[in-house]
Amino acid sequence: MRAARCLRYGPPSSISLEEVEDPVPADGEVVVEVAAAAANYPDVLVVADRYQVHIPVPFTVGSEFAGIVRTLGPGVRGVAVGDRVTGSVLFGAFAERVAVAASSLQPVDPSIDLATAAATGVAHRTAYHALRSVARVEPGEWVVVLGAAGGVGLATIGLGAALGARMVAAASSPEKLGLCLEHGAAAAIDYRTEDLKARVKDITGAGAHAVIDPVGGPCAEQALRATRWGGRFVTVGFASGEIPRIPLNLVLLKGVVVTGFTLGGLARNQPEEQARDIAELAELVRSGRTRPHISATYPLEGAGRALADLAGRRAMGKVLVVPGAPAGADPR
Repeated sequence: MRAARCLRYGPPSSISLEEVEDPVPADGEVVVEVAAAAANYPDVLVVADRYQVHIPVPFTVGSEFAGIVRTLGPGVRGVAVGDRVTGSVLFGAFAERVAVAASSLQPVDPSIDLATAAATGVAHRTAYHALRSVARVEPGEWVVVLGAAGGVGLATIGLGAALGARMVAAASSPEKLGLCLEHGAAAAIDYRTEDLKARVKDITGAGAHAVIDPVGGPCAEQALRATRWGGRFVTVGFASGEIPRIPLNLVLLKGVVVTGFTLGGLARNQPEEQARDIAELAELVRSGRTRPHISATYPLEGAGRALADLAGRRAMGKVLVVPGAPAGADPR
C-alpha cells in the first residue's frame, strides 16, 4: 500500500510517498481503509521530532482518520467488516490502510460523510471540552478565541455559538476573520493591526468571561489582561511555537483562573464529563448545528504540503489528506 512516510526528521517537505507492506491486525485490532485523514499541528511536531513523545524513524505520518473496517484481528468484538468508523492514532493515518485498536474507534452516523467525520474529530473534541468541561461557558458569556481561523479555533467559534456564547474571534487577516464571522463569531479582532486588549474591552465592556488559546505566543498575555474579574483562561496548545510566560501578578490581581487539559488527561480524570461531551458533540454534528470548514483536500502524495499549510499558518479550518484522490490533484 501507499503511505506518507517520515524517513528522517525535518520540515513537512521531508515527507515522502512510499510503498509499504499492508498492516496486519494484532489481537484486538482492526484494519481500516482510510477514506480521509485530517492534518493536525502535532503531526508537524512529530515529523520534526519536537513532539512530547519521540517516535523513531521511519514511520507513517498522520494521527486522525475516518474510513471503513476491512479486516478484523483476533478477539475483536463490537466491530464488523464494513463498519464506517473514525479514530485517532499517534502515527500511521496518512496511508491507504491503518491498523488500530478496535476499542479506540467510534462509529460514524449514516447521515455523516467520512470527510466530515475526519474533520470533526480531535479539533472539535478539544474545542468542545475546552468550552463545556474546562471553561464551563454559559449562554450569553463573552468568549475570546485566539487563532480563531485554525482547526481548533474555528471549531471553538462554531461550537461556542451553538452553546449560546458570544464569541470574539482573534486572527491575523481580514479573510480569516470573515470566515469566523460566517461560522458564528459575534465580533472579530485583527491582532496584527489592532490592540487586542483594548478591542476586547471595547466589545465586551467589562472584559471577556473566558479565553480559549490554542496558539500561545505574545497574544496570550494580552488576552489574559482582557479578561474580567474571575475570568477563565484555557490553554489548549502552542501553535505559534512559543510557550508564553504569564506574569502571576495578573492572576493575583484579576482573580483569573488559568487552566488547561489534554484529551488523554480528561479521559483519565473526568471520564463522566468526557462521555457527556462526546455524546453532546455527536448530536450537534448530526443535527447540523455545527459543521467543519474544510479549506483544502490533498492527495496522499501531498501530505507534506498539507502539513506545511499548518506550519505556515495558512490553513483555515481543517485540511484533509485523501488517499483515494488522484495523484497530482490540486487541493480544493
